[in-house]
Amino acid sequence: MNNKTLTKVALRYRAVFLDINREDIDMRSEATAPVMAFVTRLKENGFYVSEQLLHALNAVSADRLAEITECINDVMGVKLNWAPLVKGWNVPTGETLADHIITWIANIFGKEAGFKGTTLPCSHLIPEGTFPLERYNGCPFCGTPFQTTDFVYKGQASKLKELRLFTVSDMKNVFESLLASVTPLDGTQKDSLEQLLQVFPLPEDANITMKETAMLVVKLLVGKGRADEASKLLKTPTDILRYLWYEKTGYVQIIEPKTLVTHARKLYNHMWGPLDRGMDAAKDMKKKLMLKYDRRVCLRVALWMNALPMTARQAAENMNPKRGMWVRMIRALRLGEYSRKNGFDHLAEILDVFYKQDYTTWQGRVDKARLENNAEKTMALLKERPGLFARCLFASMLRFGSDKVLTAFGEVADKLPARLLLSLGNAAEAYFDPKATRLARPITGVTHKIEPNKLLVLYDEDSLKSMVGAVNSLYKTSMSRRFAAQQMESKTIFIESSLYNIPVSVGDRSSTIQDVSCALMGTRFPVEGDAVRLFLQWGKGLHAQHLDMDLSARIALPEGKIEECAYYNLTCAGAKHSGDIRSVPEMVGTAEYIELSIPELEKAGATYVTFTCNAYSTGALSPNLVVGWMDSAYPMKVSENKGVAYDPSCVQHMVRISEGNLSKGLVFGVLDVPKCEIIWLEMPFTAQTLHGADSSSVEALLRKLEAKLSLGQLLAMKAEAQHLEIVENADEADEAYTYEWALNPAEVSRLLYL
Repeated sequence: MNNKTLTKVALRYRAVFLDINREDIDMRSEATAPVMAFVTRLKENGFYVSEQLLHALNAVSADRLAEITECINDVMGVKLNWAPLVKGWNVPTGETLADHIITWIANIFGKEAGFKGTTLPCSHLIPEGTFPLERYNGCPFCGTPFQTTDFVYKGQASKLKELRLFTVSDMKNVFESLLASVTPLDGTQKDSLEQLLQVFPLPEDANITMKETAMLVVKLLVGKGRADEASKLLKTPTDILRYLWYEKTGYVQIIEPKTLVTHARKLYNHMWGPLDRGMDAAKDMKKKLMLKYDRRVCLRVALWMNALPMTARQAAENMNPKRGMWVRMIRALRLGEYSRKNGFDHLAEILDVFYKQDYTTWQGRVDKARLENNAEKTMALLKERPGLFARCLFASMLRFGSDKVLTAFGEVADKLPARLLLSLGNAAEAYFDPKATRLARPITGVTHKIEPNKLLVLYDEDSLKSMVGAVNSLYKTSMSRRFAAQQMESKTIFIESSLYNIPVSVGDRSSTIQDVSCALMGTRFPVEGDAVRLFLQWGKGLHAQHLDMDLSARIALPEGKIEECAYYNLTCAGAKHSGDIRSVPEMVGTAEYIELSIPELEKAGATYVTFTCNAYSTGALSPNLVVGWMDSAYPMKVSENKGVAYDPSCVQHMVRISEGNLSKGLVFGVLDVPKCEIIWLEMPFTAQTLHGADSSSVEALLRKLEAKLSLGQLLAMKAEAQHLEIVENADEADEAYTYEWALNPAEVSRLLYL
C-alpha cells in the first residue's frame, strides 16, 4: 500500500492516514517523545491533532512519523525558495520609472559614455543614484534573482487547523464516495480519484453515474488490460465515442475536431499576439486528432459496440448527433470489417440501421414541434426526457409561457436528480435578468460571457420576476417533498455556521489542485487580522531560465476608480508588492508577494480587491505554480535580510496549477473589504496582465455564486421538511453537518441524490 499517496490524499480532507485499526488505539496511552516532536512540527505548519489521532500516533514508528512530516513539508512548500526580489519589501525601495529609463540608457551606451555604477552577474549596469542595490536579492532592472533561501517563518498563525485520523477504511470510503458522486468532480477530486485508483481495486458494485468519473475509470481499466470490465460503464455509443475522445484529447465533452483545432489556433494567437504560435498549436491539435488505431483497439471497440444493451434503432439515434464523427470512427476502427465476423451480429445490425438512416430522432421531432409553435406536442416530447427538458426549461418558458411550461415540467420534476433542480434554482435569477451577463466555461478552460436571451425583451420586469419566483418555488417544493418522503429516526440536527457560506457545488468547478485547506467554489473565509498577504511561487524543478509569472491585485474604489498593485505599480492605496521577478533560479523556483492592509483599504473606501496571477512570458501558467493567501491575527514578519514572508501556518488557502492547464491568467480570490471576507473563486482568462481580468466577468461570477443555494440553506430545508430540531452543539445532535463533512462529495451527494 502506497502510504505517501494516501497521506497526501488524506491531508486534503484535513486528516492523517495511518495504517492501523481504530479498535487497537489505546486512548489511555501517554504521547511518546517522537510523537510530541511530530506534533510540534505540525503546529509550526498550522495544524493540531485530534485526541484520537494523538493516541493513534503512539502505535506508529518514528520512521513513519518522519515520512508524514516530510510529506506535509512538501505539500506546504516549506523547502521551496521563498525569497522575493526585494529585501524587507514592506518598506518601499523608492524606485521610480526614471530609475528604469536611466538604467536602460546606461546599458545601451555603457561606461564609455560616462555612466558609473555596478555591473551585476546578469551583465546589466546599474548606474549610481538609481536603484538601492543593497535592498535587492537580484537585478532590479531585468528581474533576475541571484540569492535564494530555504528559510521560511513558522508558527505565526493565530488559528490552527485540526487534523483527524484516517484509516484504510476511511480512505476506501473516500474512494467509493468519489466514484459514487452525483455531481461532477473538481480538479482536486479528480486528482485524488486517479491516485486512489492506483491503490484500491474498483468495487464490483460500483455505481458511477457521472460520465467524467466513468471515463477516468475506463481509462485506468483499459490501461491495466481489463477492457472487458469497462464495458459495463459504456452503455451507449456516445459513451464509447466519449472515451475515445477523452483518450485522445483529455476532454470528456465531445466537440467537433474542426472546432477544437480552430479554438487552439485562436487561443494561442490571443495569448501570443501576431506570431505563428497559433498555427503551430493548430497543427499539433490536428496531429493529435489523427485517427490511427491498431487492431487491438479496433477489436476492443467492436466488442464494446456489440455488447451495447440497446436496440439497433436506439443505438443509431444515439449516434446521430455526432454522425460525421461516427462515419470517420467506423472507418478508422474497421467496425465494418468486424461486423461481418461471427459473433458480431448486434454490431452489424447497428451499422446497417445507421447507414440506411432507418430511424427517427427525438430531437428532430422536438425541433419540428417547436418551429410549428405547437406547445402541447413540444411539452409531450420534452416530458419523455426530463433531463433534456430541464436543460431547455428557461428558453421554453420564454417561448410558450411560464404557466404552461412549468405545469408540464412539474409532472416530471421528481424524476430528475436533485442537482439538476438546484442548478435551475441557482441559474434562474441571472437568466431572466435582461441586463445580467452570464458566464460559461467550456472544456477549453476559458471563461466566456453570454448575452441575455433575445426573447427577454418581450416581457416586462414583473413578468420576469414572476418567472424567477415560479422556478424557485418549484425546485424548493420538490426538494421539500423529497426530504419529507425519507424515512428518518433522527430528531435533532447540527448545522455548522460556515456551511451557510458555502454554495452547493453544482456547476462551478475548480480545475486547480488544492493539496491542503480544500474549499468549495464560493467559500467565504473571514479575515482574522489587519493584513492579508498574497503569495505566488513558481519554477520548482525547472532549470534557470526566463519565466515571468506575475502576481497582481485590483482595488475597486469609490466612484468607479481602480487602483492596481502589480509589477508596474509596486505601491498603491492599501497594497505593497515585493518586486517583479522575470526569471527563475536553478530548480528551486522563486516567489512574489502582495501585502494588503485592511485599515488602509477601509480608509480609502475600497469595496473589494481582486487577486490575479498571470503568465507574462509563456503560453500558459507554469505547471506546479502555487498561489494563495495568508492571514493571521498576529503580525506576520517580513525578513529584512532576504525578504522572505511565507509562513505555512498562516496559509488560509492555497491552490496549485495542474499539468494541461492552458490558462494565461487566473482570478483566484476576491477580498470583500466591508465584510472582511475573502471569497474563493476561480476564473481563468487569456491575458498577459491584470487588465485582461474583465471586472464585469468577475462581478458576474460573484453574483452567480452569491445567488446559489448554500449547503446551510439546503440543510435547513431538510430540517424543516423532516421536523428536525436545530441544535447548537454537534455532540448533542442525531445528525451533525460540519465543514469536514462538506469536503466529502459522497456525503454531500446524499442530499442531492433523492
